[in-house]
Amino acid sequence: MKIDYRPVDDHILVEPFEADEKMPGGIVLPDNSRETPSRGTVLAVGKGRLLDSGQRAAIDVSVGDEVLYRTYSGTGVVAGDAKCVVVIEDDILVVVKRSEQNGQG
Repeated sequence: MKIDYRPVDDHILVEPFEADEKMPGGIVLPDNSRETPSRGTVLAVGKGRLLDSGQRAAIDVSVGDEVLYRTYSGTGVVAGDAKCVVVIEDDILVVVKRSEQNGQG
């Protein structure tokens, strides 16, 4: 059975990237010492916050975007086989855009 997840209002479902297991120099970190991930891929987006006018505010992120979000924000959930976090749009700090240019403008 396939399950679709649709966050409500201005909520966003993000699959965090895995925390690094090793520090530079090869030191292996135990689970409780790893940083909480604050970077991930958007899996699903709500329709936007409901405004007083009855309209919906547009959300600035899309499914597939790589984002940076506030550390320790959101609620951890399991979506299918993936451990995810549900954050509100205000917790999204950056949408990462990658460029193929090599520094030349």
